[in-house]
This record gives sequence, C-alpha cells and structure tokens, in this order.
Amino acid sequence: MSVEFLTYDALGARLNISPAAARSLARRLRLPRSLSDDGKALVSIDLAEIHHTPQPPGRRQASHVALLTAQVEALRAEITRLEASSASHRADFERERERAEHLVAELMHATAESTAAREAAARLEGEVAVLRTRARTDSSIDKTERRLGQLAATLVESDRKAARG
Repeated sequence: MSVEFLTYDALGARLNISPAAARSLARRLRLPRSLSDDGKALVSIDLAEIHHTPQPPGRRQASHVALLTAQVEALRAEITRLEASSASHRADFERERERAEHLVAELMHATAESTAAREAAARLEGEVAVLRTRARTDSSIDKTERRLGQLAATLVESDRKAARG
C-alpha cells in the first residue's frame, strides 16, 4: 500500500486511459492534489485501492452520434412541417385581412349613406311640417301643391340614388 504522487499523464498511462479521463477520475474520487515545482498537478493515489477498468474508446460515442443525428433529422423534419403550417396560416391571415379591409370599406360607405339618408329625412320632415302649417293657415293651395310636387320629386330622386349605390 504505497501512496504515489503522479501527474495526470502518468496516472493515465498506469490505468491505460487518457490524461483527461485520469483528471476526471481524480476529481470523481476526490483524490488530494498538489502542484509540482514545474506547475503540473500531482495526484496522491494508492493504485492498489483503485479498481478502474477503462471503457473502450469510441464505442459509446458512435452510438451517441447516431442518436443525435437521428434527433437532428427529426427536428429538421419538424421545422419543415412547422414552416409549411406557418405559410398556410399566413395565407389565411392575409385573406382574412383583405376581407376585413373590404368589410370596413363597405361599412364606411353604408355609414355615409345612412347619415345622408337621415339628414335628408330630417330635412323632408321639416318641409312636410312647414307645408302642413301653411295648409292650415294659408289659403293659397297652389303654392302648397307646387311645394308638395317638389318634395315628391326630391323623394323620388333620393330613392333612386339609394337604389344605385
């Protein structure tokens, strides 16, 4: 049971592993470390107590690479599917936006027509009220009849404009 002070390179050579694996093993086992005069780390280790069997290099990594490659391909396929779905949703969005803009334009036109019709109705109601009071107070029926004819013509003209629009 002799305790030796080895660098990671020497420990790796003794255990038949890489220096990086030796460093990882020393950390995992919490072996005491110190610095040598040349600045390299020395690990205090009793090799009789360590039972380490190295893994064959590359075998485990090849399976990881194959697994990761398969996952990357699956993610690429998912991205392609999502891009197609996104394009479809974008086309739907554009179509609905154009439809909404068209409906807003129609609504604005209908609002303008409605406002004009309300104003015309108010004006005509005012004229009818004036004609009724004149008919009660004025004896000249000719003026009233003429004005009623003009009012009827105005009504017909507004009706035609509304039918065209």
